[in-house]
Amino acid sequence: MTYAVAPGGPAGPGAYVLGVDSGGSGLRVALGRAGDPGPLATTVCAEPVRTGPGGIDAGHLLDQLLPAARELLERASAEIRRDARPSGSRADDGSAHEVAAVAIGAAGMATLGERLRAELPGALADALGVRRVALAADAVTAYAGAVGQRPGAVVAGGTGMIALGTDLKEWHRADGWGHLLGDSGGGAWIGRAGLDAAMRAHDGRRGGSAALLDRLTAVFGPAEALPGLLYPRSDRPAVLASFAPEVAACAGADPVAAGILRQAAGHIAEAAAAVCPAPAEPDGEGGGTGEVALTGGLFRMGEPLIAPLREELARLLPGARTTTATGDPLTGALRIARALAAGDLRLPHHPTMLFVPREQETGRRGETAVHSEPRPE
Repeated sequence: MTYAVAPGGPAGPGAYVLGVDSGGSGLRVALGRAGDPGPLATTVCAEPVRTGPGGIDAGHLLDQLLPAARELLERASAEIRRDARPSGSRADDGSAHEVAAVAIGAAGMATLGERLRAELPGALADALGVRRVALAADAVTAYAGAVGQRPGAVVAGGTGMIALGTDLKEWHRADGWGHLLGDSGGGAWIGRAGLDAAMRAHDGRRGGSAALLDRLTAVFGPAEALPGLLYPRSDRPAVLASFAPEVAACAGADPVAAGILRQAAGHIAEAAAAVCPAPAEPDGEGGGTGEVALTGGLFRMGEPLIAPLREELARLLPGARTTTATGDPLTGALRIARALAAGDLRLPHHPTMLFVPREQETGRRGETAVHSEPRPE
């Protein structure tokens, strides 16, 4: 099947859009309509996209994305034929087979996405006939999934931790620097702190936790064997993060475990405060809402982490609203694709954080800055 190219103006509400989320566990693809919320269908490619000396492998991503996208498009078209909607309904409105926009969010896009930015727009135009493409860092799609196109901040917590905020003029980033340089308060940080407390108890040093030592032994075996199990692993951050739920499980009865989660909450709140735009003043100054959305598996640990985090956020960002994300990064990618199709992408463009080829930027301001430090008061 041939899919029509979107015209220069906004796409019709029946046009297709594609959202893509590429991460450590594989590639997820969602197909939607430009005028409808939610996906029509999704599919998963379980093999993570390769990263090499030149960055993220654009060819490997396309080898997975294009068959998945074609499968979703064919399924959607077959469904339209089965439904046999009357002529003149939106399914038959002339834009029903139009691929209006694609948005791809990828882990490592900001630092390793040069090949994607160079190769994907042309390849997607050739293969799917789509001319509106956005390539985003996974923190940006997490933001779009959690907050949408409003000013605010998102904290994405999993194995790592990153905070991203915007006043819709520029991006502000805090942390997300990996488990050796940062990701403070994330799953690997909590797990490492818990294992440190367990090893201290094993040695008889101050700050140890017998409860966490018991959990270490149950999960990994004898404490003295842990270095041999941990240090040769290439997935050390994930192994460290796997112990974070054990810390949360002990926190109710063990003050050391509870203290680790309080420290984690402090780090997370500091990152959120560094990027959250100031609420709008009565005179219109300021561009934020004081909204901080939490997203990612880290926050499934529940109240042992969430309760001290709320306290820290209230202390550092008085008046801010803490919310739970309304959608994940795949939802965010689909939202960006819809906004692009409608000519209404209000999130700041940026050469590495949210890249939209210049020929698609008619009527837009120039590319914006991203900051990794707090703004001056």
